[in-house]
Amino acid sequence: MAFKIGAKAPSKPAATHMGSAAKPQLTMDAKSFGKLTRGKLQPEARLDLHGMTMSEAHPMLQKFILGSAQLQRRLVLVITGKGKSKPNHGPIPERHGVLRHNVPLWLRQAPLSSVILEVTSAHQRHGGGGAFYVYLRRKR
Repeated sequence: MAFKIGAKAPSKPAATHMGSAAKPQLTMDAKSFGKLTRGKLQPEARLDLHGMTMSEAHPMLQKFILGSAQLQRRLVLVITGKGKSKPNHGPIPERHGVLRHNVPLWLRQAPLSSVILEVTSAHQRHGGGGAFYVYLRRKR
């Protein structure tokens, strides 16, 4: 279909290259999510992964999340830290904050994804960019 001057644009928007990454789908109710992102809800438990390697942190995270779900906790805090900033002199850039990058990926995988409702960055009073709120599903 050729474009003509004065013609209306098609009513169906074209797909963007960003896809669903532009705005993630919210799985919890908006009012609770607003309280969560403003730091108004207090986490019932926290896990600090500072100084751990990936092989140490992954099983600890699984045990903590599944245990919290078993105890019917609703909101937990996972602290990863922001990662150390080190000089990068090599030709290949190194990622700092390996746990900060991998924890959200681990939380989206089985078996943890079945007990988690929402994951979002923590408010500044709970660790800001170095921590995540994990909002757990209710058992029905």
